[in-house]
Amino acid sequence: MQGALVGVMRQVQNLRDNRQPAYGATTDHDWQWHIEGALGEMALAKALGVFWAGVGLFRGADVVNENVRTRSKHSYDLILHPSDPDDWKYWLLTGCNGTYIIQGWCWGVDGKIAEYWQDPAGGRPAYFVPQAALTPL
Repeated sequence: MQGALVGVMRQVQNLRDNRQPAYGATTDHDWQWHIEGALGEMALAKALGVFWAGVGLFRGADVVNENVRTRSKHSYDLILHPSDPDDWKYWLLTGCNGTYIIQGWCWGVDGKIAEYWQDPAGGRPAYFVPQAALTPL
């Protein structure tokens, strides 16, 4: 419930501040994405044994100095964007509705290589780091 409420709060703040989704995403799933993202962050914090405040700086680190990308399908890759800091660690968690698998992590600089650059959704290119390239928990 805590994670879901944080996700709702984030979406309400975005509506209040008239923020639009980044990287060409549509607004079709904003509520779900914020809730799932917050739940993924909470799951990683629990696995790492650290406190998750739930509310941090906008565009800041998600869990202490860690960053989380939560994706709905277990086969999905870790997404990195060109603007993501190279010296940040990014974790991939897959799943939904409060049940997640920690697939692993990589440094931003290690995930932003030409062979990972793709545009599977059309109009939303990014680096898609395969799970096999991630460092496991």
